[in-house]
This record gives sequence, structure tokens and C-alpha cells, in this order.
Amino acid sequence: MSSESLLDEVRKLLLHESEAVKNIPVNDSYEKALNLIYKKVHIEGGRIITSGMGKAGQIADNIATTLSSTGTPALFLHPSEAQHGDLGVIREHDILLLISNSGKTREIIELVNLTHNLYAGIPVILITGNPRSDLPAIADVTIYTGNPKEVCALGLTPTTSTTTMTVIGDILVVLLMKKIGFTYSDYAKRHHGGYLGDVSRKEANSK
Repeated sequence: MSSESLLDEVRKLLLHESEAVKNIPVNDSYEKALNLIYKKVHIEGGRIITSGMGKAGQIADNIATTLSSTGTPALFLHPSEAQHGDLGVIREHDILLLISNSGKTREIIELVNLTHNLYAGIPVILITGNPRSDLPAIADVTIYTGNPKEVCALGLTPTTSTTTMTVIGDILVVLLMKKIGFTYSDYAKRHHGGYLGDVSRKEANSK
């Protein structure tokens, strides 16, 4: 492959990914998820428990850490570890934020069942590429990725699907920051070191 052909391929891949993001459906599921999270976490004192298997789990873990750093307490729970005692981290006023591209990941379905056996009323928000599957049927809110075709050369490896999952997570983070009025001062209190801590403290002190 020549250098120019390689660059053309990179442009095609970037276009594929960007089109997938542009085609994420926008509907009232975002408002429903936002209001549900705000009620459970910021009014009732619960936390967001994120979960997913494989690549989706890595996205769920990233969403949890980003939420926590921006004023909405969250933690990642591995669905398999939950079956060996880690389920005990869940509390009554928590909310599940689950990611499953297929919408029928066995370990995630089992996590929902186990959680509801522990606390029957815990609500479920689902991010999925398949809104007509098992998990959406038991979720309180389903956010659809648009089920983009994977950019992977084989069409199999989670690539474009995880891009859309990440973007949806970012959207929820930003919407929550705006809803709770998260400030530079709030940010600085959670970032004591590093570049972001320095910037947020300087911005907070300049207000």
C-alpha cells in the first residue's frame, strides 16, 4: 500500500466513525436517563453502578470514572465478579447503567436479575445497539447507539460500536454537569494533582 493509499484509507475510516456518531438517534431517552440519574443519585443519595462485558465493560469503567470526577458518584462492577460477592457493593438507592451492544449479554442479564433479587426497585439504564432484544425489555430507559457497522476489516471487532457507546457516555456526563451546576471549584476539589487540577484551581480562583 502506497503512502497516499494509506492516507486515503485513514480518511475513509475517520469518515466511517464520524458518520456513526452523527447517526446516533436523538430522542427523549436522554432526558429520561438524565432525570432518573438525577433523582436516584443527587436527590436520594445513590450512585451509578456501570457494567458491561469485554470491550463494553471497558467503556462502562471509563464512564464511571468520568462521572465520579464530574460530581456524579459512580463505580464499575464487573458482571462476573458480581456473582462471586461483589454484588454486595450495590445499595438500595443506586441505579444501573449497563452497556451491551447485542442487548442480550448473558452476564448482564444475570446481573440485572441478581440486583433485583437484592433490591427489587433498582432502575436500569441501558446503552445498546439492539433495542429489540432481551435487555431493553427489562430496562427502564434504553439509549440506542444506531447499531453502526463495525469499521473492523472483518466487521466483527468492537470498534465503531464502542465509539458510539463512548460518545453517549460523554453526553450523559456533560448533561449531568450542567444539570447540577458543576463548577471549576467543584472540579478542583476532585482533582488535587496534575495539569487539570492546576487549571481548575486557577479558573476557580479567578471567578
